[in-house]
Amino acid sequence: MQLWDISHPVAIKDIYIDVNILEEIESFQSLDILELQKLSPEKFDRFGLGEIEQKQIPGIQAVETYSKLRVLGKPGVGKTTFLQYLAIQCNQSAFAANLVPIFITLRNFAQESKITNEFSLLKYIRQEFLTSGISDASVIETLLNAGRVLLLLDGMDEVLKEQSNSVLSEIRRFSEKYHKNQFVAVCRTATQKLRLRGFTDVEIAPFTPEQITAFAQKWFVTFTKTNIEDGQAQSVQFIQKLDLDENWQFRQLVITPLFLHLACWVFHGQEKFPIKRTDFYKEGLDLLLGKWDEARGIERDEVYREFLLPQKLKLFSQIAAATFEQGQYFFEQRIVEQYIGDYIQNLTNVPMDAEELQIESEAVLKAIEAQHGLLAERARGIFSFSYLAFQEYFTARKIVASHNLETFGEALEGLVSHITDPHWHEIFLLTATMLRSADSLVLLMKQQIDALVAQDHYLQEFLTWASQKSRTIPRQPKDATVRAFYLALSRTPHLAPHFALVSSLDQGMFLDAALDHLLLECAIDESQDFAHIHTCGDALLNTLGIVLDVGLQKSLQQLSDQFPKSSQSQKRFGLWCQTNYSAWVEQLRMTVMNYRNINHHWHFSPEQQQVLQRYYDANQLLLDCLHSNSEVTAAIRQEIEATLLLPQKELEDREWQ
Repeated sequence: MQLWDISHPVAIKDIYIDVNILEEIESFQSLDILELQKLSPEKFDRFGLGEIEQKQIPGIQAVETYSKLRVLGKPGVGKTTFLQYLAIQCNQSAFAANLVPIFITLRNFAQESKITNEFSLLKYIRQEFLTSGISDASVIETLLNAGRVLLLLDGMDEVLKEQSNSVLSEIRRFSEKYHKNQFVAVCRTATQKLRLRGFTDVEIAPFTPEQITAFAQKWFVTFTKTNIEDGQAQSVQFIQKLDLDENWQFRQLVITPLFLHLACWVFHGQEKFPIKRTDFYKEGLDLLLGKWDEARGIERDEVYREFLLPQKLKLFSQIAAATFEQGQYFFEQRIVEQYIGDYIQNLTNVPMDAEELQIESEAVLKAIEAQHGLLAERARGIFSFSYLAFQEYFTARKIVASHNLETFGEALEGLVSHITDPHWHEIFLLTATMLRSADSLVLLMKQQIDALVAQDHYLQEFLTWASQKSRTIPRQPKDATVRAFYLALSRTPHLAPHFALVSSLDQGMFLDAALDHLLLECAIDESQDFAHIHTCGDALLNTLGIVLDVGLQKSLQQLSDQFPKSSQSQKRFGLWCQTNYSAWVEQLRMTVMNYRNINHHWHFSPEQQQVLQRYYDANQLLLDCLHSNSEVTAAIRQEIEATLLLPQKELEDREWQ
């Protein structure tokens, strides 16, 4: 039994969900089977290459199992909707009936905390309770001390960079102080660096084929407005065409609620699927901005109705680009009304006084919010795009729609300046796909990426070593693949994501991974442990089985022969360790360096490590753009792939060839 009902409109801030398809087909009722996949720490084998264990569990069960949960997910996967569902279910005593749900939008918390210069979740919650008519300030602490709160934290990745450390620190402090309570935080998968100590990471699993079928059946039965049989027949046709080979790329999009809803909508009107994701966005937004209402005979507000579809798209593109450029996912009403006013003023040749323009702008904003929900009021006077994916699409559209070569070039240069900012990665992918020719974009990206490390002589030395090492690998499919492997191998620790650029490995590369990992194990400070050292000896014996070089084989065999036998007493073993082990490890290291040219002691400063990570991630983004259905000429594609991760000198030498 709950202590009280907190269904007051402000008590669970932002809990009200736009009237859309998710409500009409009762998807909230199906969210109790939403699956999360648990991400466990990487397990590394003796080659130093990691793997991630994944185990899928129902969403509610995950919340009941883990007291502190961080839910990761891509755009449109339903992260906020999942939190809202938890709050509603808890408030209705359908789950965690003894807890009081409190929903906090972290962006709002950060903005208000910045004003007061005090990041305190306790004070923020107190203020929300006070606004809801609960004046006793001690109530919230009583609940927290008793472990009776389900705290739902939305949008970790939507907090501005300069405020993120303060917000994360406060979440850590608050969750540790009131550890008896339940905590669920959500953020984008791409922002896994926003880690929370003590929180279990799970990721919202994509829809399964069975869930896609069930969703489509409900959608078409509800929205065909005919009989159940016709709706079911159209859903069958939808699934059949979705399963066609030519629609494989489109199937990758419809694994989230948002895009599956739009897919049903587009298919309902055209009975086919677009190929490109950007075409899918365009057709979905065309429906959202007018065609759907026309089909249903709905008339809209007179001011906004006068806007033609291209004008609506241009208006949203300007709002999206201006706010995204400033890092604003949420923006004040006066700001968005100012953008609308400027646009209205540019549309008409007749000057308007300030008061009239303000009235018109406010009317248009209200019409937008009421008619299709692309812009939504999240809190009093605070707006955002209803989905971040739409803001990203319109931002990319603004870049592509530049009206002449000069402004187009400036727009691309402005985009490329954000190449190390993960918030802009989706903009790069969308822009690359929308351009008639993406040659200029990918070439600018390549130049910007190379410039990240061009002035650091030590990083250039590192890249030179990786390049030289790549040329020693026989029959390599691509030199860039091998360079990517050795850059990842030299990173500490050996995390699986560091190997993301590597598409294939050969025996020599596996040998280098095994030897590098062996040396790391031998260098562990607690290496005087009897069992640990014998494990290193066994690993050396295993590695001998994949050595082809006769000289290396002989040297490693001699080192293995020097190693104490397991049958020796622990006393004799300890004596050998004290007198010989350090020299033995150093001899092993020198042998590996001489024969394999690895295990150099690269001493990167913290700043260099950050630069190297940004450089590596930016190269991955460039590859993603090349593989994103973008229009890039074959020659430029081949040149970029051939020069990935090369040092500056080799890049300059290629220009003269």
